[in-house]
Amino acid sequence: MTKKKKKNKTFPDIHWLYEASVQNVDTDLDFGVRIYRKHWKRKPLTIREDFCGTAKLAARWAQRNKLHEAWGIDFHQPTLDWGVKYNVSDLTEKQRKRLHLIHGNVLEETTPKVDMAFALNFSFCVFKKRDVLRDYFKKVCKCLNKEGLFVLDIYGGTEAIMEKEDDVREIPGLTTPDGLEIPDFEYIWDQAYYNPINHDTTCHIHFNVPGYGRIEKAFTYKWRLWTLMELQEILKEAGFSTAEVYLHDFDDDGESDEIYRLRKTYENVQGWVAYVVGVK
Repeated sequence: MTKKKKKNKTFPDIHWLYEASVQNVDTDLDFGVRIYRKHWKRKPLTIREDFCGTAKLAARWAQRNKLHEAWGIDFHQPTLDWGVKYNVSDLTEKQRKRLHLIHGNVLEETTPKVDMAFALNFSFCVFKKRDVLRDYFKKVCKCLNKEGLFVLDIYGGTEAIMEKEDDVREIPGLTTPDGLEIPDFEYIWDQAYYNPINHDTTCHIHFNVPGYGRIEKAFTYKWRLWTLMELQEILKEAGFSTAEVYLHDFDDDGESDEIYRLRKTYENVQGWVAYVVGVK
């Protein structure tokens, strides 16, 4: 990654910028609980967060209820370490005992059976081959209790398969636990490459923070952009009884209303984000 910053200014840690721009773990957890209760009329108690990164979602689950337990898996130890320092440190001793973080490969690691598993922020798109993705889905299916859900998210739309770099959102500022004040900043989503033959895509996240400057390619992703139909088919091939698609509507400004409803049809709009749910 390349930083462009002013002298004598240490650029804010990119993990803070990422979490503020991309993650809303309470929304994700609330969605999972709602769909779980719809199917089984009870609240889930245990979760697994794959590709957990800083483990913010897993930590939040352990924090929510004294009966909650969570596992998180990620292959990148420095990111896990950052999460332990900033997301796990806020937990009480009892809450930390109900959070288990594993440094490893989601294709290889095992955990006790859980009620819900999550693979969010399009992370599973790192698997570009159908057989590999199916093997991963099989692994998740086996880790779920008999009454279990697997929650994925994916993006799409007519502009999702175009090379473009002008998708800019302004993100509210924040103050880190270390006392660093980060002003409102820009999050830039850059779709640098797309191959219509195999759906290979390369995307970058850039940040522009007033008073600090711009950081180019803070994060880079080389994915296969899977379609909703492919994901539903592969989930069923992997052993899930059904696969559901939940999509949002739009407000008067053309932004997502953040209310995800079960869909069978949907307008071919410029951009959307969907939850895909594998039901065991």
